[in-house]
Amino acid sequence: MVTAVETLAKLAVKAAEDKKAENIVVMDISKLSVIADYFIVCHGNNERQVQAIVTEIRDQAHKNGYAVRGIEGADEGRWVLVDLKDVVVHVFHREERDFYNIERLWSDAPIVTLTGQV
Repeated sequence: MVTAVETLAKLAVKAAEDKKAENIVVMDISKLSVIADYFIVCHGNNERQVQAIVTEIRDQAHKNGYAVRGIEGADEGRWVLVDLKDVVVHVFHREERDFYNIERLWSDAPIVTLTGQV
């Protein structure tokens, strides 16, 4: 059975894919942290693409009735955090992603595959 949080995570992944985000990784952090159930990490190749990915995630969340609690870093387009409460999306510029390597910092979190229709 798909939960509401999984549906939201799928929606965010689909929105990122629609704007050609690269190397999308979904980590289940539910057993490691109380801040969220999922981290989604992806990147764009320039600031405008990063901003387009973030805009699409925000727009799709609103369109489907989900609240966006906050967006940080969108003006710079280097590392943008989209807070969807139980799902946190990190949209990086490729160079920033390589530098910060969030996946290594959260290496205890299992990588999950979210498939199916949103």
